[in-house]
Amino acid sequence: MKRLDGKVAIITGAAAGIGEATARLFAAQGARLCLCDVTLDKLEELVASIKSEGGQAIAVKCNVSDEEDVKKMVQATRDAFGAIHILINNAGITRDALTPRMTTDQWDLVMDVNLKGSWLCAKHALAKMEKGGRIVNTASIATLGNMGQSNYCASKMGVIGLTRTLALEYARRKITVNAVAPGAIDTPMLAAVPEKVREQMIERIPMGQAIPPMEIAKAHLFLASDDAGFITGQCLFVDGGMSVGI
Repeated sequence: MKRLDGKVAIITGAAAGIGEATARLFAAQGARLCLCDVTLDKLEELVASIKSEGGQAIAVKCNVSDEEDVKKMVQATRDAFGAIHILINNAGITRDALTPRMTTDQWDLVMDVNLKGSWLCAKHALAKMEKGGRIVNTASIATLGNMGQSNYCASKMGVIGLTRTLALEYARRKITVNAVAPGAIDTPMLAAVPEKVREQMIERIPMGQAIPPMEIAKAHLFLASDDAGFITGQCLFVDGGMSVGI
């Protein structure tokens, strides 16, 4: 039996990177998937790939900071599969700048997507989620502080507070709420960082390399599975040892 047989999972930010890796792993483990992102092109390619391998998935265009979009995404999941068991809040963005140069728009956009978006998806998914469900939010190594990312660091620290609070609120329904805090992940987001800065980031990883997205997907799978039934309100760092050395 596969670890997610019979489960329905929503994965936001699913078109690439960690979201894509998680979608492929969850599909291989038997989950039926609602895959969400702000654009459909890559998302539809991913859905077609999953279906070609015998999986079940739908693609839904969704801006997680837009409440109406989130409501439609949750309803589309219910319409397609009849239930919601798992939410992977993976969608996130950066808009980096040192604080004196950061604009209010940069601050607001990052907070809207990373923190408000996680709250909106959790709020509306929880209203339809089966007892014993799972939510996995996305924090970051940046919660320990990172120059030029005051907006991102604050949003991700907010995600940890949100995770802990939701864990308390839904514990009696046996719904667990946890977070994963990735380090420097080998994704398009990391590739967009200036080369010198990227090299410095990788040098700080005790294991000596950027973390493959599938390693985060494996953490998602564990926290979404029955194996983690009594783990809630926690933040799991998957960072190759970065947080130990800071």
